Amino acid sequence: MKLKKLAGNLFFFLGLILLWQLFYTAACDWLKLIKPYAAPNPSGVVKCLISLTSNGTLLSAVTSSLLRALSGFLIAVLIGMILGALIIRFSYLERNLKPLILGIQTLPSICWVPFAILWFGLTESAIVFVIVMGSAFGIALSIESGIKNIPPIYIKAAQTMGVKPLALYRRVIFPAALPAFISGLKQGWSFAWRALMSGEVMSASVGLGYTLMVGRDLADINQVMSVMLIIICIGILIDKGIFSLLENHILRQRGLLEQK
Repeated sequence: MKLKKLAGNLFFFLGLILLWQLFYTAACDWLKLIKPYAAPNPSGVVKCLISLTSNGTLLSAVTSSLLRALSGFLIAVLIGMILGALIIRFSYLERNLKPLILGIQTLPSICWVPFAILWFGLTESAIVFVIVMGSAFGIALSIESGIKNIPPIYIKAAQTMGVKPLALYRRVIFPAALPAFISGLKQGWSFAWRALMSGEVMSASVGLGYTLMVGRDLADINQVMSVMLIIICIGILIDKGIFSLLENHILRQRGLLEQK
């Protein structure tokens, strides 16, 4: 069954690649609507990926970007947990701080780049700052929503049995909010990964964002497309290989997802 599903996925992506090549050939060679250097093509992207891999550029770029994203994401999780807990704990902050957080969360990450440059200069700290600002508030809102949506009967039952406030959070509230918390982390990571690209295009000397900008400066559309595909693949791998697996494991433990 798994092999059949894998084969289906493989045929799907092969079909997309064939359609891509057909579109490129039709637009550039047959109809002459697009200049060949202005449109990426599968063979050019493959050659570019081989070149970037063989000279070590791709490995160093992926490693640097992942380390920046991880450090910024961990800081964002810490800040998000604190903000989420404060909003839940104090109704005054919920009324006044939550709308502000909602508004800030709608800002594109690129808006924080000028602040990052002015406050930190063209440094690694500036990139991490953009990542944190791009993801911390989404995590805070997810934590607040997860805790608020806990069925009240859980808390009332624990209080009836004499559970103390600290134990109530540790044994009832946090475990019950864990699925929503994992979903918030997954969303926060996607925000952090996008914010990383905004940060890297301004100051990084090594990284996927920098490699993307080098391709732009050299008018190498295949390099630009190659980096975009790498960014997409890494995002999918982390989402499916870490967050989705963890989320499904927790849901199965709670009987909320069918056991395989």
